[in-house]
Order: sequence, then C-alpha cells, then structure tokens
Amino acid sequence: MAKKTVFVSDLTGTEIDEKNAATLIIKYHDARRGQVVLDVNANEVDDLAAKGAKQARRGRRFKTES
Repeated sequence: MAKKTVFVSDLTGTEIDEKNAATLIIKYHDARRGQVVLDVNANEVDDLAAKGAKQARRGRRFKTES
C-alpha cells in the first residue's frame, strides 16, 4: 500500500507542488514566545525573501582543486 504526502499552504490553503515547497520559520528574540513554522509555496513568500539577507551555510568550505 503506497502513501502520498500532500503539502498544503498554511497561508492560502492551496496545494503545493513538491518543487515549490518552502518552510517559513519565524523566530522571536524573546524565547518565551517560541517560534512559528509555516509550510508555504515559494512563490507566496518571494517578496519577503527579497527583503531579507541570505544566510551562508555553516560548516567547512569545500576544498578547491589545484
């Protein structure tokens, strides 16, 4: 028996294609408020993402070939 997972946007309630799925995490500086996690369509939050700064990935840099 196969199972299929369907993503639904928490903002608009529409079905999200797997390629366009994104997770929006809102973290408050006041830790008592916790954090909010939303499943959204990437197109719905493009304007928010354009206003923010992209955070670099953590960890070691890749070795360059010499």
